[in-house]
Amino acid sequence: MTFAVKEINKRRDLLPQLKLGFHIRDSCDDIPVSLRASLLLVNGQPERDPRVKIEDKDKGRTVSPVIIGDAGSGVSMALLRSLGSFHIPLVSYFASCSCLSDQGQFPTFMRTMPSDAFQIRALARLVSYFGWTWVGLIGVESDYAHFAIQLFLQESVQYGVCAAYTHFYPVSLTQAALDELLNVVQSASSKVIINFSGESEMQGILREVRRWNITGLQWIASEAWATATLLWARFGDLLKGTLGFAIRRADVIPGLKQHLTSLKPSNIYHSAFLTEYWEETFNCRLNGSVNSHFHGISNNLERLPCKGTENLDDVYSPYSDVTQLRVSYNVYKAVYLVAHALQDMNNCKVGQGPFLDSTCADPKNFKPWQLLHYMRHAKFSALGEKVNFDQNGDPIAYYDLMNWQRASRSVCSDSCPPGSRITRRKGEPICCFDCVPCAEGEVSNQTDSLECFRCSEDTWPNKARDLCLPKTIEYLSYHELMGMLLCAASVLGACISLSILAIFFIHKDTPLVRANNMELSFLLLLFLAVCFLVSLLFIGEPSDWLCRVRYPAFGISFALCISCLLAKTAVVLVAFRSTMPGSNVMKWFGPNQQRASVLLGTSVQVIICLIWLLSGPPHANSNSDYHSAIIIIECVTGSEAGFWCVLGYIGVLACMCFLMAFLARKLPDNFNEAKFITFSMLIFFAVWMTFIPVYVSTAGKYTVAVHVFAILASAFGLVFCIFAPKCYIIIVKPEKNNKKSMMQR
Repeated sequence: MTFAVKEINKRRDLLPQLKLGFHIRDSCDDIPVSLRASLLLVNGQPERDPRVKIEDKDKGRTVSPVIIGDAGSGVSMALLRSLGSFHIPLVSYFASCSCLSDQGQFPTFMRTMPSDAFQIRALARLVSYFGWTWVGLIGVESDYAHFAIQLFLQESVQYGVCAAYTHFYPVSLTQAALDELLNVVQSASSKVIINFSGESEMQGILREVRRWNITGLQWIASEAWATATLLWARFGDLLKGTLGFAIRRADVIPGLKQHLTSLKPSNIYHSAFLTEYWEETFNCRLNGSVNSHFHGISNNLERLPCKGTENLDDVYSPYSDVTQLRVSYNVYKAVYLVAHALQDMNNCKVGQGPFLDSTCADPKNFKPWQLLHYMRHAKFSALGEKVNFDQNGDPIAYYDLMNWQRASRSVCSDSCPPGSRITRRKGEPICCFDCVPCAEGEVSNQTDSLECFRCSEDTWPNKARDLCLPKTIEYLSYHELMGMLLCAASVLGACISLSILAIFFIHKDTPLVRANNMELSFLLLLFLAVCFLVSLLFIGEPSDWLCRVRYPAFGISFALCISCLLAKTAVVLVAFRSTMPGSNVMKWFGPNQQRASVLLGTSVQVIICLIWLLSGPPHANSNSDYHSAIIIIECVTGSEAGFWCVLGYIGVLACMCFLMAFLARKLPDNFNEAKFITFSMLIFFAVWMTFIPVYVSTAGKYTVAVHVFAILASAFGLVFCIFAPKCYIIIVKPEKNNKKSMMQR
C-alpha cells in the first residue's frame, strides 16, 4: 500500500494536483482491535504512542474518507455494520464471502477480491469435470466457510454432485476437534474433500492426517490456501494432485522489489512490524525502536546491536519475494481504485455532475459517500488488466487454476518445443497433435506454436530452428588458408618470372639468350609476371569495379603471352625457311613485324573485352540459391557470350601456337624452342580443358579458386617448360652457352 501511494504521488498523469496520504493500523485479525482502529481513523484521531515522535505534515486532514481492509470477511462485516452511519467506503483486498455482495446490508462495501460466488461455480464445474459426484465438504467455523459451503451445495445440484458430509471445525483446533474431524473423514466413503479454511488450519489438519496414516485423499483447495507453498513443502506427499483456484497473480509490479529492499534502519524505527522483521532477519537489536518500547529491551538483550550496514539484498525472505503477488496485487488495485475515483471527481465539469442539481464534488473537500459514488463507477487498467465493478461492488472474477504436481501432468501429446509447429491429427480431439519441425528457412520461437515464420532474406535459422541468425557471407578471402596459398603462389610466380627476366637481361649478350629472340623473351616474361599478378584480382570480396577489371585483365594478359609465343614460333619457322637458297622470307618478319603481330593478336582480345563491358559487363552479386544459409558474394559474368568469347579467343591463339610449334618441333639445332613451346601448349590445353567442366559444376569461392588455379598452373607451365632449360644452361652449365653448342644437332 505504501508503495502504491508513493507511486501515484510521483505520477503526473494521475492526480497531478493532489497528493494521497495514509494511516496504517494493524487489525490483528480481531474484531475489537479492528473496530477501535477504524473508529479512530474515521473520527480524525489516529492513535499514536506518546513516546514516539511522528512528524504530521497533514495536521488539517487526519480524517480518512476511505478504509482499505479488512482481509477477513468476518471482520469486514463487523466494521461495515459499525461504520454504516458514517457512510465510509470499505475496500477489502481479501474478503471473499458472497454475503458481502448484499448491498442492502453492506451498501458501502467494495472489494478487489472476487466474490466466492464465482469461485464456487468454478469449483462445482471442476468437480463435475472429473466425474466426482460424492465429495466431502469441510471448513473453518466462520461466515466465509458457512456461506461458501452453502453456495456449493446449491450450485452442485445442477451438476449431479452430492455431499457425503459437511463438517465445520473451530479456528483454534484442539485435539478433540481434530479427532472429530478425522473420524468423519475416515469413516466416509468419499475420497474427494473440499476445504474452506486458511493455511494455518490446514497445517494442523494435515499433521493429524499424517499421524492417522490416512492416504488416497484428493484435496480441493479454496483460494485461501491454494498457493500455500509452506504446505506443499511440508506435506507434498499428502497434497500431490491437489486442485484449486487461486487469486490471480500479477507477473510483476515494476519497482516493488526495489522499494521493499531499500529499507534502512533509519526509516523503520517507528513500525513495530518492520522493526521485528529486521531484528529477526539479521539477528540483531535496534535500539530506540518502537519494539523496544512496546516489548521491553530485555527481550533482545541476547542480541548484539544492529550495525546499520545490513542490506536486504543480501538475504532471502518471503518479504522481498515478488514472484507470487496475489493478495498484494489486490492491495495495489485497491489503492489505484481510490486514486482513479478521485481523478474522475477532479475531472467533473460544473453542471454535469452526478449529484443533486448536476453538481460536482470538491476533490479537496468531499464527503465519503461522494467518493463511494465515483469508486463504484471507476474503470481503469492496472498492469495491463482491466478493472471495473458490477452493481454489487464486485470486480471481474479472474482465477489461476492450480494443480499441485511434482511430475508432469497427463497430456495426449507432449508440447511442441520451439523449432517445431503443431499439426492436428485428423479425427482426434484438439489436444492430440503431432510436432512437425519447421521447414527449411522457417523458425518458431514459442512452445506449441501453430505455425512457423520465414526468416528474412539476409538471415537463416539456427540448428534448433528457433532463432534467425545472419547468413554466413562467403567469398575467397585473403584471410583463409586457401586464399593465402593461392596468393603466395601468385606472388611466387611473379617473382620467378621477374627473376628469370633479370637473369636473361644480365646474360643478354650470351649466344643462348640472343639465339632465342631476346626481345620476345623479355616481353613474354614480363607478361607472364602480369598473368601471375592478375590472379590476385580474383581473391578478396568482389565489387562491381573489381569484377569489371579481373576478367578483361585475365583475357588480355593471356592473349599477350600466347601472342608472344606465337610470334616466337613463327620466327623459328621463318628463320629455317630463310636459310634455304633464294629465300628472303626473314625480311618480311623482322622485329617490327614481330611486335606488330603481338599487338594485333592482343588487340582482337581488347576489342572483345570492350564489347563485353559495353553490352553486359560483369558485376558483383549476392547469391543464396546454391546454399540457403550462405550468401555467396560472387562476380557474375554478365554476358555469358562475352566470357566464353574471351576464353575461346585464348583457345584459338593457343591452337595456332601449338600447330606451328608442332610443325617446327623436329627442326635441327639446339636453339630450336619449338619443342618446348609444344610441351607448354600441351600443359596449357590440359589445364584449361580440365578447368571448363570443374568451373561449370562448382559454386562460390571454389569456382574462383579453380579459376585462379587454372591461371597459375598454365602460367607456371609456360615458365618452366620454356625458360627452365635455358636457365639451367645459363646458371649451371655456362660452358655450353656458346655458339658451337647452339649449332650442334
